[in-house]
Amino acid sequence: MALFDTEPLKVRALAYDLVLNGWELGSGSIRIHEPEMQRRVFNQLGISDEEADKRFGFFLQPFKYGAPPHGGFAFGIDRLAAILAGEENIREVIAFPKTQSGSDPMTNAPTPVDPSHLAELGLRLLPPPASS
Repeated sequence: MALFDTEPLKVRALAYDLVLNGWELGSGSIRIHEPEMQRRVFNQLGISDEEADKRFGFFLQPFKYGAPPHGGFAFGIDRLAAILAGEENIREVIAFPKTQSGSDPMTNAPTPVDPSHLAELGLRLLPPPASS
C-alpha cells in the first residue's frame, strides 16, 4: 500500500481463482475491511465520499461496526453445470437475469447511469418506449 498514492498500478490484491480447462470455476480475495482504505480506493477511482455513500452505502455501513479481516471464495456452480452439460456458455444453464424484474434488491441495481460516464464512452440512452 506504500505505492497506492504514487504508483497505484503496482498495488496488488490478495486474490485467487480456481480454473479447470480454461473455465473459471470460482474466485475470491481478502476483502478491504478498513473504511479509510475503501474510501481511498473509491477516491482513486474518482468516486467522492458522497457518491460512495449513495451508491455503496450497503457495503460501507458495516464498517462502522468494525468489520474484521475477511475473505471469501465464490464457487461458480453454474460454470460447473455448463461443463457437465457440454455447454459452451453459462447462459445456457442459468436463469438470467436472476430476478424476474432484472433488479438486485441488495444493491438496488440497476441504477441510473451518470451522464458523464455515457459521454466518456460515446454512448447515449434511447427514450423509453411509449406505453400503449
